Amino acid sequence: MINRRNMLRGGGAAALGALAITAVTSGTNLATAATHHPELLGDPASTPETESLWPAHLTHTERRHLQVFDELDFAVYSNQQWDRLGESHAQNIRVHWPDGHYTDGIERHIADLKSQFVWAPDTRITEHPIRIAKENLTSVTGVMQGTFSRPMPDGKGGFIQPTGKKFSINMATVGLWNKRGVMEEEFLFWDNQTFYQQIGLA
Repeated sequence: MINRRNMLRGGGAAALGALAITAVTSGTNLATAATHHPELLGDPASTPETESLWPAHLTHTERRHLQVFDELDFAVYSNQQWDRLGESHAQNIRVHWPDGHYTDGIERHIADLKSQFVWAPDTRITEHPIRIAKENLTSVTGVMQGTFSRPMPDGKGGFIQPTGKKFSINMATVGLWNKRGVMEEEFLFWDNQTFYQQIGLA
C-alpha cells in the first residue's frame, strides 16, 4: 500500500503545498496567492518554460515512469505519434476525464486524443512544472496550449466556428503503472470552465 503522505515530500510538492495553505488562509485562489508570494510557485500556464527540477531519491522504476511520461506528452501527444501510445499506455487502459466519464481501451483513448487536434491542430504540452513518483504511482502537472483555429464538431452533426483564441491551461495527470512499465489507469484533471473561457465559448 502506498503511503500518500510520503508522496508529498520534495521541493515541488512542498512549494505547491505552501501555496495552497497561503491561498486557503488568505481566502484567495492559487493564482492570486502566487502573485502575492512569487517565491512559492507562479502560475505555470501564464509563465512560459517553468520546467521543474526532477525529484530527488527516485528509484530506477520511478525515474523510468517519469521519463516515459515526459516522452508521452512532449513527443507522442504533442506530435500526434499515436502509433507510439503503447509505450506508455496498456492496451486495456482505463482513462478518467475531467468531466467524470471514463473510457476503456487504448484505441478509444487514441480516438479521443485525435479529436482534440481536429479543432486545435497546434495543441501541445511542452513543460511539466511538477513531477511526483512513488512506487507504481505518478502525478505530473503540465501546461496544455493551443489555438481554436478550426471548426469544432459539436457532437450533433454540426460545427462550432473557430474563435481564433489561444488557450493555456494547467492540467494534472495521475497514472497507475503496471509491472510491464505502462499505465493501466490514467486520471486527467483540468478546469473546463477556464478552458472554455479561454477559447471563447463561455
